[in-house]
Amino acid sequence: MRLLEIKSKIDEKEFIKTHVLINRFFPNWIRPLDQDVLAVFDPQKNKLLQHGEVIRWIVKDYEGNCLGRIAAFVNKRYKNKGDELPIGGIGFFDCIDKQEVADVLFDTAKKWLGERGMQAMDGPINLGDRDKWWGLLVEGFHPPIYSMNFNPPYYQKLFENYGFQNFYNQICWSLSVAEESNQLEAKFYESHQKFAGNPDFQARHVNKNQLDKFAEDFCTVYNKAWANHSGNKEMAIAQARKLIQSLKPVLDEKLVWFVYHKNEPVVMWINLPDINQIVKHLKGQFGIWAKFKFFLIKTFGTNTNFVGIVYGVVPEFQGSGLDYFMIVEAEKVIKSRTGYKKLELYWQGDFNPKMLNISKNLGGKPFRKLVTYRYLFDRDKPFKRHPVID
Repeated sequence: MRLLEIKSKIDEKEFIKTHVLINRFFPNWIRPLDQDVLAVFDPQKNKLLQHGEVIRWIVKDYEGNCLGRIAAFVNKRYKNKGDELPIGGIGFFDCIDKQEVADVLFDTAKKWLGERGMQAMDGPINLGDRDKWWGLLVEGFHPPIYSMNFNPPYYQKLFENYGFQNFYNQICWSLSVAEESNQLEAKFYESHQKFAGNPDFQARHVNKNQLDKFAEDFCTVYNKAWANHSGNKEMAIAQARKLIQSLKPVLDEKLVWFVYHKNEPVVMWINLPDINQIVKHLKGQFGIWAKFKFFLIKTFGTNTNFVGIVYGVVPEFQGSGLDYFMIVEAEKVIKSRTGYKKLELYWQGDFNPKMLNISKNLGGKPFRKLVTYRYLFDRDKPFKRHPVID
């Protein structure tokens, strides 16, 4: 085997090619957009590289056949609740079904991270947001939603045989939303009745012509509900505006909801159409012709799935049922005015029982499971799973 570090544009093509060659025979695999993957490693597009370091390798045999790939990174801002050690990350792992190849990739990443003071490595994770390229798929090998990892089933044994341990499970839920007979549990409608006649509370979906307000409202709820929670940081208004602008091309107004108490945003539910239903036709490309094809399919095609991305309730209204009020209002609009048939809730850590219970109460069924693994470099040190959060 030959281990090669990715240093040039030509090498980057080999990095992408390795993923394609190993996954192409799995019918539910959808090739990610090349530009989305490469953006993770571009300092101009990934600002975390200002505070971190990243490296990539591929492994080939001496006939030039691609056998595997991996990325390793140090992100000084990466931290989970309860972490007492400096933790590095690995991601973008692909490998043929040979443990010795996987071991070379893991050993190489471990050595590089150890030289930078790391004492453990988590993976597969992303040098960036947790809504992209996070976790190893172990159950529910359905076509992936946009920016979600998909991998062959045998990857689980490659990780676990090496010594990786389950740091936490990532549960994804699915539920049907199209049929009128598919009703929410009674508690949702009871909560809706409690707030429906009160003028102090309003549930509204966003307006594309008011994206700055959407960004401000998102920032307000996010910072109160999620900032400093399990590794999240407070979001600035400028960052929120940039994020919302990036979503504009795929945004469906009727899928993004807020509740306002006396005109102050207190609950949010952010959903997006699953654009992987379009991306699967683009073969990883997004040049001018691919963009035109994307536009045509988006405009004239039918997208039946949408994805729950972010859900948040400010602390003073948690447990009040106000989020149930919002969901009933959203249900009426989505069922009557859209063609969506299925909602998939983006992954929720098994360390967050409150969110898991909300998904169960919505009528969600476990649809797929991913795992974030951890490998301690000191093999005598006791392993701890991610602590449960309140």
